[in-house]
Amino acid sequence: MTERETTTMPATNRRRCVRALAAGALSAALVSAGSAAALAADSAPPVRPSVTHSTTPMKPMATASITVKANHTSVKARESVTLAGHAKDAKTGTKLVLQHMHNGKWTTLHANTTVKKGGVFKLTEKLRTKGTEHLRVSTSDGKTHSPTVTVKVH
Repeated sequence: MTERETTTMPATNRRRCVRALAAGALSAALVSAGSAAALAADSAPPVRPSVTHSTTPMKPMATASITVKANHTSVKARESVTLAGHAKDAKTGTKLVLQHMHNGKWTTLHANTTVKKGGVFKLTEKLRTKGTEHLRVSTSDGKTHSPTVTVKVH
């Protein structure tokens, strides 16, 4: 061994030991801090809900739904198809729009209507493109829509 190797070797070992001790101390500190935070969270007093006084019981929110049927499942190009259905729990006057699947996205067509008394609606659209059209009726805000109706255009 050379003189240089004998003097640097113990210093390198010392550095490694110091680093290992520092890493161990840091790990222990992190673990203990995490468990202290967990204990502090467990010992926090429970949050009490505020009491409200009401004379009428609260009704659960109604979820609107739309059902629809097409008058024809197959039409010639440039012929009209009429979709009629029921919008359950939708207010009278709610605007409904007709949508079709185009390039993997629902696109709104020009046909629209409003919900009539009793939740009924009817709308008509002239289908121009040959092929299979996937249609649905949706509220204008897009929150509620009907199941898909398929119409073949030939």
